[in-house]
Amino acid sequence: MLHAKLLRSPQPHAVIESIDVQRARAHPGVHLVLTGKDFPVPFGIMPVSQDEYPLAPERVRYVGDPVAAVIARDEQTAGEALELIEVKYRALPTIATPEEALAHPETRIHDYGESGNIHRNQAYEFGDVDEALAHSDHVFDDVFFYEGNTHLPIEQQASLAAIDGEGKLLLSSSTQNPHYLHRQLARVLQMPASQIRVIACSNGGGFGGKCDPGGHEFVVCKAALLLGRPVKIGLTRQEVFYVHRGRHPVLMRLRTGVSQDGRLTAMHLQTLLDGGAYGSHGPAATFYSGVLTPVTYELPRFKFEACRVFTNKPACGPKRGHGTPQPRFGQEIQLDKIAEKLALDPAELRLGMVTRPGSLTASWLRVGTTGLAECIRKVVEMSGWKDKHRKLPAGRGVGIACSTYMCGAGVSIYWNKMPHSGVQLLVDRSGQVTVFCGSTEIGQGSDDVLAAIVAEVLGVDTGVVRCVTGDTAITPVDLGSYSSRVTIMMGNAAVQAAERMREQFAGAVAEQLGTTPERVVFSQGRVFAAEDPGRGMSFAEAVAITESKLGTLSAVGSYTPPKPPGKYKGGGVGPSPAYSFSACVVEVEVDEKTGWIHVPKIWIAHDIGRAINPVLARGQVIGSVYMGLGEALMEEQAFRRLPPKLSGALVHRIPSMLDYKSLTALDMPEVEVALIEDPDPNCPFGAKEVGQGPLLPVMPAVANAIYDAVGVRIDELPITPDKVLAALELKAAGKPPRIGPERFPEVPYPKPMFVLPPWEGGDGNESKMPRPLGVAAS
Repeated sequence: MLHAKLLRSPQPHAVIESIDVQRARAHPGVHLVLTGKDFPVPFGIMPVSQDEYPLAPERVRYVGDPVAAVIARDEQTAGEALELIEVKYRALPTIATPEEALAHPETRIHDYGESGNIHRNQAYEFGDVDEALAHSDHVFDDVFFYEGNTHLPIEQQASLAAIDGEGKLLLSSSTQNPHYLHRQLARVLQMPASQIRVIACSNGGGFGGKCDPGGHEFVVCKAALLLGRPVKIGLTRQEVFYVHRGRHPVLMRLRTGVSQDGRLTAMHLQTLLDGGAYGSHGPAATFYSGVLTPVTYELPRFKFEACRVFTNKPACGPKRGHGTPQPRFGQEIQLDKIAEKLALDPAELRLGMVTRPGSLTASWLRVGTTGLAECIRKVVEMSGWKDKHRKLPAGRGVGIACSTYMCGAGVSIYWNKMPHSGVQLLVDRSGQVTVFCGSTEIGQGSDDVLAAIVAEVLGVDTGVVRCVTGDTAITPVDLGSYSSRVTIMMGNAAVQAAERMREQFAGAVAEQLGTTPERVVFSQGRVFAAEDPGRGMSFAEAVAITESKLGTLSAVGSYTPPKPPGKYKGGGVGPSPAYSFSACVVEVEVDEKTGWIHVPKIWIAHDIGRAINPVLARGQVIGSVYMGLGEALMEEQAFRRLPPKLSGALVHRIPSMLDYKSLTALDMPEVEVALIEDPDPNCPFGAKEVGQGPLLPVMPAVANAIYDAVGVRIDELPITPDKVLAALELKAAGKPPRIGPERFPEVPYPKPMFVLPPWEGGDGNESKMPRPLGVAAS
């Protein structure tokens, strides 16, 4: 086996004028050196953003962009050879912030996009928002900032490529999406997809960071093809920071109208996303920075403008919650400000505006079942909210926030009419059930859910169910582990396959049981007649009888989400078969002398539909709380410029776990979890997602609790002690006790697409604005 290492750019933005690899090639133990010219075809997870190369051919766009690869007998030799490669760069102007990206369109990071450095720019309006705001009793106008952060999976990315015994390319990799990686490998390597096999190894955490294809995966595959030997690469922790694809830094402005009795009338949400150097999942993230906003609370009219720009930093992408934590942070803090202005309890304010089951939002998203009201009531009860809010001693406080999240995206990343998930069952005469599915286990427990669903339908113990997953050569396609889609989509496909298998058994054994097929019961490893449970047989005996009649036993199932009700262009982003809901109360203790924040306890209730495995589900909720609390208090993917004498490059401020702050076990508070069960008919056994939604309310609940404790508003993340102290100093000086962005820049948003809400006569299509744009509402 050979080992690969990557040479990465020390420049944030530069043209590669020359690259000399002769000395590296001559180094003892080196088998191959690859450069950008070996990869003429770009890649990208989304068809509209295929803007990356495995190795940069002409230009680098951030510090860490890979430019060459060495394949050698071991890692040490490969690392030595990297130092022998000579690259001559011609520096280009560097774009460090979204404001710079907008101000300098002449310095284009990419030659495609809306214009200048704008990658995506979009605007939607559902009902006349200006008219609604003009007639609101109160209008709140706030600006918030959410700093970017990264995933920190325990396992770093690693890949092993080889040529198998059939002469086909085999890649075993720590990926969340083997199907999409499979497609991109075929594209970049210019090979038939049938000649490529991708195995998604069990991941040591993903959280979205392993959704994108990685340049290192293409490199080891190319090397294996050229050398005919296995080639392995394992990224260092520093390289994982460079690959990134984490949370977008987002600046937000929310103008929200409200009635005197605490009902929302309209909202105008503007977002500006720092996308980093490449497209990645950026088009989806741009939508998600606002599109789910109307799902949580009743919002009669909604306007959403979003802009994503390129900067010379590692590309941002999907991190747990993908684009939705940022606007949720802003809205939930603003709701607390509204509650204070109207002298209403923040929990009661939210209870009075939750969306209703079966309703359509202003943006044409279909809400299925919703347990948000029950979630709010539960955390209020568990936390003793009514005895604590505004009643605790100085320095102590509680805050509440809510959220919603999708149970899988309604459309796939590339347009097609095929199912989103497929499952195949094979049952042999021993009674063993083997389940094949392309789903990927990344530590969230999807294999356990798959086995449990099949076992439940067939009435057997999970111990007789064997799962084979995440292998593009032998499993049906599943689109991957992202957007909390696996339980719902894989699960529905599994139910269909298992029910088809059960029908075969029932038809075969009914006569022997003296009953009709529909009266055959499968339970606890036995198959028997409903009217006479004593007349039955073991599951294995039923299998043998059925196989003797029908031959080899197999069944397939698949799942395609329902068509979205919104018919306007862009209406396919946001719809989901179901939505989960969460409510969270956080208690804090703030030291007014140091600004130090201690969180002793968190209460969270999650509307899960039905918990297939309550232990795993609670673990997912607690994991979300852990990640959310880290984002609230300390995590940030920040950058700095080196002094001019050291090149002035834009570099990570903290590209290692020595300095990047995250919670330790000592920082983690007690978490009390309540799972609210209200089964959704669109989901398998009613089960909704639990992997991402519970993260969303944690950050704003912390901010609201700090305000309750010491009376200061921190309208940006992370909330650090220095910011609390600065706000307390403002408070002592009689100034507004707030730390956060002061203004939202001028962004050249396009003319909004106008769509009438359902209750105003809309049909889901784009329509005409009731008054000409630019004419003030009366």
